[in-house]
Amino acid sequence: MKNIVASIAMSTLAATGAEAQEERRRVAPPAVYDVAPGLGDFTDNVLFGEVWERTELKPRDRSLVTVSAIVSTGRTAQIGGHVRRALDNGVKPEEIGELITQLAFYSGWPNAMSAVAETKKVFDERNIGPVASSAAARIELEAAAEAARTATVNGSVAPTAAALADLTNRVLFGDLWQRPDLSARDRSLVTMSALIAIGQPEQLPFHANRAMDNGLSRAEASEAVTHIAFYAGWPRAMSAVPVLSRVFETRNAAAQPAPAPANIQVTRAGATPAKGPADYFTGEVQVSGNYKGTEPARISGATVSFSAGSRTAWHTHPLGQTLFIVSGTGWVQKEGEAVQTVKPGDVVWIPPLVRHWHGASMDEPMAHFAVAEAQNGSVVTWLEKVSDEDYNKGSAID
Repeated sequence: MKNIVASIAMSTLAATGAEAQEERRRVAPPAVYDVAPGLGDFTDNVLFGEVWERTELKPRDRSLVTVSAIVSTGRTAQIGGHVRRALDNGVKPEEIGELITQLAFYSGWPNAMSAVAETKKVFDERNIGPVASSAAARIELEAAAEAARTATVNGSVAPTAAALADLTNRVLFGDLWQRPDLSARDRSLVTMSALIAIGQPEQLPFHANRAMDNGLSRAEASEAVTHIAFYAGWPRAMSAVPVLSRVFETRNAAAQPAPAPANIQVTRAGATPAKGPADYFTGEVQVSGNYKGTEPARISGATVSFSAGSRTAWHTHPLGQTLFIVSGTGWVQKEGEAVQTVKPGDVVWIPPLVRHWHGASMDEPMAHFAVAEAQNGSVVTWLEKVSDEDYNKGSAID
């Protein structure tokens, strides 16, 4: 009898221990297991059981990335839990405050103000007093890079929005980016994470290059994209991957030894054209006569021939693009404006960072010679394909 009682007791203890162990493994709120058990499983075993355990980013960096994604996308209900985790992972209260300040400029004041309210609750529960601005020396930005950035802003922004250009140079980069309350490397990581989370890949080349100039490794940049997929969604992360890939390729090329002084280069007519990549074009497109100037020149170009009905994807150029229409009839459109028809001899100027597409008209092929300049090694940022609906709007003007 005693053996039976002991056996029952041991079984009960074993069951209780197993249940307790199961409870300890659970990270998601209890309601998740009642409503979406699959989500609970992925939360426990993949997000926190695998991703958060990966060593490619330190826990502190993962917290910076996560809080940046949550603040920039306005997910206020999640801020408290991840601010607590950030503090546990070694992020200082003043760094959390500066992260929020940084993101006010990159995702808007309303998101930042909402984040402050939720963060204050955590600070109060942990008896964290008021945070003061750092008295350390301000961060010195690299002079040559700043001169190039300022020139770009003055050339592309000031003619249209002079006040925005002034605030960009004087406040955003002349004050915020020089504050010592967050290291240059962490400030770049926060900004890059927010841009990916809010779906702004066209802004990523500049800030990804800046992040790596400030000490973020390529492995850390790649891991940040992976981590953000769980907090901003796979589409946002996937859109960032090709942009980051081109940044890596450009930096690899820049790291190569400088070439010897070049001779005059002639790109001969008649070379076999290459097919336009399906990721960036719709329809039959041929690219020929590719050329690229040697350093310090930043210019490059090619002749692009579109069959009737074919076109580029939406894209932007960091320093703009010029198109010389060689033959046929083409269409070009800036996002939010009407499609324009172009004919042989027309010259089209697309300003920096303007989302646009161009291609042949519906009934006639078109060829143009395209010229663009690179910034930080990047000539173009490709975006999503032009839908048939958007393309067909051009037929109304012909």
